[in-house]
Amino acid sequence: MRMNLPHVLIAGAGPVGLVSALTLATAGISVTVFERHTKPQEDLRASTFHPPTLDLLARFGITKELVAQGLVARYTQQRDRQEGLIAEFDMSLLEGETQHPFRLQCEQWKLNTSLLDRLALLPHVNIILGAELQSVTQDANSVTANVKIGGDIKVFTGDYLIGADGASSAVRQSLGIEFEGFTYPERFLSVSTDFEYADHLPKLSYVNYVSDPEEWCVLLRVPTLWRVLFPTRLEETDEEVMTDASIQTRLQNLLPKDTPYNTVHRTLYKVHQRVAKEFRRGRVVLAGDAAHINNPIGGMGMNGGVQDAFNLSDKLVDILISGASPELLDRYERQRRSVAIEYINANTARNKKNIEERDPDARRKTQNELRAIAASPAAAKDYLRKTSMIDALERAESIL
Repeated sequence: MRMNLPHVLIAGAGPVGLVSALTLATAGISVTVFERHTKPQEDLRASTFHPPTLDLLARFGITKELVAQGLVARYTQQRDRQEGLIAEFDMSLLEGETQHPFRLQCEQWKLNTSLLDRLALLPHVNIILGAELQSVTQDANSVTANVKIGGDIKVFTGDYLIGADGASSAVRQSLGIEFEGFTYPERFLSVSTDFEYADHLPKLSYVNYVSDPEEWCVLLRVPTLWRVLFPTRLEETDEEVMTDASIQTRLQNLLPKDTPYNTVHRTLYKVHQRVAKEFRRGRVVLAGDAAHINNPIGGMGMNGGVQDAFNLSDKLVDILISGASPELLDRYERQRRSVAIEYINANTARNKKNIEERDPDARRKTQNELRAIAASPAAAKDYLRKTSMIDALERAESIL
């Protein structure tokens, strides 16, 4: 590694950490990435790429690779478990607003693979697997990470450190930064099946939000599977939720069939709406889930994190290569923390409230509003700008 280069440490080798690493390394900055897992993770949670995220990734030629491996979703649908299709939104209305007027359904790990392939070609990048960050300290000129590798504590020093190490961020905890917000009482269950729902549910799109007062769900297509997201009941234990009988009951209630469903993958996880009180403290900056987490209804978590990564790493390039003031990182905090609160957390919380609404009058009102929006090209375009995060990205750029 060329030690005369500026050096940035990154905790976490998920999409946020790897996008940051590639942006920095391409600009000539030395990067060391610490990842606590011993091999790259094939995370099956995130599967939706929004248009502005695809626009950003196109900088590295990655978007074409993802499109070739994923499904282009021109339409998204709002449905009801009893009434069926409520409203359909055509994302081609966003032509002229984005280079990619569609949602891409593609597993998150495929992005990680493309990023790792590019990083492997750069000699000033060091990715260390099985490396668990223990603590962070800093002074006026540098930041130091104490990292556990194979039972030993090793010390790494850099100009800056990016905490992209997820919701339980060791970086955030080491700095004592409060993670403000709440945890939902219910957990979310994600089940993947090779059953072809489109052959049985008329006019089904690749992206479907299905409201119901008792058990809403989200039905998403990825290239080889359908993924179904359910809420759990408070009285259910984790063990009960994950039994074959429980999984089959949920799937059969959604769409009855004579034979059991073949399930390929199932995950149960807690869901939060939280934003770090600070995104920056000195030479340490948080991004992605380490900085903000939200429920997955709307697919804004990974996308918001990748947008954090581009914003932050571009600013670090300006500081370390072009000589800009470190105060530029305060603008990163103003921009991305504002968006996390005003757009990402606010919209995902609203999405959950609408999809689970129990009051019949409120449900009817929301559904009538959705029908009216879908029927008006101008209103539908405004709706899609919000749900696809175009508005959020533009709002961030407007903050000085």
